[in-house]
Amino acid sequence: MSIAAVFNQKGGVGKTTTTLNIAAALSARERHPLVIDLDPQASLTLAMGLRNVPREASLYAFFKDGRPLADLVRRHPSGVDLIPGSFDLSKIEALHGNDMTISRRLAEGLQALSMARPVLLDCSPALGVLSLNALLAAERVLMPVAADYLSLEGANKLTAALDVLETRLGKRFERRVVITRFDARRRLTAEIHRTLQQRFGERLCRTVIKENVALAESPMHGKDIFAFSSSSQGAQDYRALTEELESAGFFGAVVADRTPT
Repeated sequence: MSIAAVFNQKGGVGKTTTTLNIAAALSARERHPLVIDLDPQASLTLAMGLRNVPREASLYAFFKDGRPLADLVRRHPSGVDLIPGSFDLSKIEALHGNDMTISRRLAEGLQALSMARPVLLDCSPALGVLSLNALLAAERVLMPVAADYLSLEGANKLTAALDVLETRLGKRFERRVVITRFDARRRLTAEIHRTLQQRFGERLCRTVIKENVALAESPMHGKDIFAFSSSSQGAQDYRALTEELESAGFFGAVVADRTPT
């Protein structure tokens, strides 16, 4: 099982959009990914067309009632499996914000699944107990960074936070940074790109996600970019990003299907 947390402490950088569309691209490549919505806003769940998910059918039931993760999985038409989030997850943050004993709950739950496929964790834009669960479960962190000054500053702060966590947890994260909302017409975009190249070097993805109307519209229809507009620039970019990350082994080795025929 390969587990990657998609995380940035700043909102509006395309974190959920990136999780949604990489998962769909992996599904098209027959990698059968599982995505888990750890954000109390449940943006990923909404973007996949699910509304008003009851607490007993969401990730909240795993944390609050101990329901196995396998019981909460839903299959999306794209072939992606989803464990939905719900607003009730905010109660986990409120009740267990200072409880470190709960921080390894997700890692333990995922171990029980025993899956040989990629898992993407869509994190809350805050370093709270839910995001800490994701980071303790993950081996890899994908950081979407929008091409603007505040996102650049947020990336620096997040990098520093991950450095501290690595020291405290005694583990290292394989990290990748992807630039989103890229607009080549703006001079600031080029400056930020150069700065990120200097800061992150080979950890910065070559593929950038360009500004694209279809990417903004597709979640309103409960669809990934490929189902919504397969020929759009957004679809081309996320295909290229997924291929780049997979070629680098970011989603683990491809395991042959051993299902009897």
